[in-house]
Amino acid sequence: MTSLTDLFLRKGADRRLRGGHLWVYSNEVDSDRSPLPGFAAGDPVAVRSADGRLLGSAYMEPNALICARVYAPRRECAPDDALFTDALRQALSLRQRFFQQPFYRLVYGDSDLLPGLVIDRFGDYLVMQLNNAGIERYEPVLVTALVELLQPAGVLLRADSRARREQNLDDRVEVVYGEVPEVVALEENGVRFEAPVHGGQKTGWFYDHRLSRARLQQLVDGRDVLDVYSYIGGWGVQAAVAGASSVCCIDSSEAALEGALRNADLNGVGASVRVAPGRADAVMQALAGEGERFDVVVLDPPAFIQRRRDLKKGIAAYRRINELGLRLLKPGGLLVAGSCSMHLPRADLVSALQGAARRADCELRVVEQGGQGPDHPVHPAIPETDYLKAVFASRL
Repeated sequence: MTSLTDLFLRKGADRRLRGGHLWVYSNEVDSDRSPLPGFAAGDPVAVRSADGRLLGSAYMEPNALICARVYAPRRECAPDDALFTDALRQALSLRQRFFQQPFYRLVYGDSDLLPGLVIDRFGDYLVMQLNNAGIERYEPVLVTALVELLQPAGVLLRADSRARREQNLDDRVEVVYGEVPEVVALEENGVRFEAPVHGGQKTGWFYDHRLSRARLQQLVDGRDVLDVYSYIGGWGVQAAVAGASSVCCIDSSEAALEGALRNADLNGVGASVRVAPGRADAVMQALAGEGERFDVVVLDPPAFIQRRRDLKKGIAAYRRINELGLRLLKPGGLLVAGSCSMHLPRADLVSALQGAARRADCELRVVEQGGQGPDHPVHPAIPETDYLKAVFASRL
């Protein structure tokens, strides 16, 4: 049996972990018995309560607020080839149960007991994010396990996230196995896309809103659609394929909008898709000033709330942008308001929409709500894993 160095918690600090949570905060550690300066990033430890009871195995990030992340609850084991292979195999089995095609998030961090690791699958290609110093230590083992399990044509490392920069980790974007082209193909809800995995946002694509985009397809036939923060057309192109009369995509990145137009052409709907580059609020105000109105407005912004202390300011930002959306929405139209801010409770997003409706002098009714799909499983003890919201609301 593998024997790990012990990490002792203060008395009473084990409640969350006994409830299933996987994070250890630095102020929960008994610094006399387990001084944090004695650990290096990635060191495996056996997390123990003050009375010595084993809570699980974790790897260390001694300089971070979350100083240890559990990868094996209630057991003591090293993060070796066998552990990573088993965790990856379980993650793959779950996705294969729900998806017939190999286009999905293969690993979703804590929910797959691989904290700090994100892997998106694009057929024969994998894009991997290492979001903290602890998991980065095991990069070679992870790549070997992925190659043995899936035999991919290539694995791209996108270690350039905001989370890494906040930890003063260097950005790294490099092919760590095989070859990976600049743009890879994927299919979602029967619609084809090409995603810029080397230089696009995050891994190049956002699989998380898949279910809500499928629902939108059922609601746009013959409608005029506005897709705000469109990136490469995930919402807008699917709306066009589903029969929307017209789609306008807004994004601040001209490269992203060029990708949206290419994806529209790829699906034979280029004639119905146009783009409007610029800041979302400025472009929306200009469209309103020109008298444009839409039957459907989709607002899927980046996270306005990066930290819990930003909640009040972030809620105001969601209210403002949705107010602009409502001013562009025809009476009887449909607003789809998204949020990927894990610190934003769903009820607060709905409240922000009501505030937006009051300021836009209209009535709004929530008719449906959506969230992340099965390739982003929610850990029931970690509310932060349940981050995605999509609110479908009708303007009366």
